[in-house]
Amino acid sequence: MDFQLSDIHTDLAATVDAMLGKADMPTAARAWAAGDRSAVTKVYSQLADAGICGLLIDESHGGSSAGAVEMVVAVEQLGRHCAPGPIVESVAVLPVLLRDADVNGPLNDLAEGRLATVAIPPLQPLAADVESADVYVVVDGVLSTGRVISTEKTVDPTRTLSRVEPGRQLASWIDTSDAADAGALATAAELLGLGQTMMDIASEYARSRKQFGRPIGSFQAVKHHLADVAIALEMARPLVHAAALGIDGQVPEGTNVSRDVSAAKVAAADAAHLSARRALQVLGAIGYTAEHDLSLYITKTRALLTAWGSPAVHRQRILETL
Repeated sequence: MDFQLSDIHTDLAATVDAMLGKADMPTAARAWAAGDRSAVTKVYSQLADAGICGLLIDESHGGSSAGAVEMVVAVEQLGRHCAPGPIVESVAVLPVLLRDADVNGPLNDLAEGRLATVAIPPLQPLAADVESADVYVVVDGVLSTGRVISTEKTVDPTRTLSRVEPGRQLASWIDTSDAADAGALATAAELLGLGQTMMDIASEYARSRKQFGRPIGSFQAVKHHLADVAIALEMARPLVHAAALGIDGQVPEGTNVSRDVSAAKVAAADAAHLSARRALQVLGAIGYTAEHDLSLYITKTRALLTAWGSPAVHRQRILETL
């Protein structure tokens, strides 16, 4: 099995990175948290024009007919720039769920950059970021539009979670397992991106911050902290790519793809959590102030650790297959 990304994938990552870099996503994320979604909406429109929003959507519905590998490459870049909104649900979960339910009408809207979110109890009982998004819910195998009952803020200032109830029924007898796996895998990719940027921020600070006349990055303790993060991220990334290959059907027959997805989610969550802790240790208290970009990454990481299955849930799923 080849885990090496092709030139197509590196070009895709570079394209998304360049688009988000020009948009200054930390500033856009703060505006989103304050209720101004115009900057982020513009960015998603540009991503849609480039085919990013429709990677898992068939060309007949306005998508790119790509696969899970391309999806995780793109979503990792969205994580690296701390993009707000229901990314996982819009780019990964709902394209798979609506396809499996044979509800094709909304797929064109998703491919064009329209945001959407979904609750699938018990794995994902609350819908994320319902503001400015189409809302869906699956209860007892029935897919319906969702009506928001209540909304609560989270530790991430750009993220909310809402209780929703079924509205208009769209399809019944729905198997949500593939959509849930797509959600867990996309969340893992986003966490990888968050973890990578937090390590980059900490590394840059360690090179520039001086104590006793020397950069703090020259101290062995700081080197070891950052090396631990680099190893954790590099060990998690192949698991994410392997799970994506499994979803795309490019693995040996008999491979337990759901177990691979769970392994990817656990490893990426652990790596991102470690990156957040170590970055905060390197920067000190300034890293948690609202004015510093690192705070956006730390709080988003904390919010996503349990999204689409907590580490405990996925560890249990791995255990049950061994």
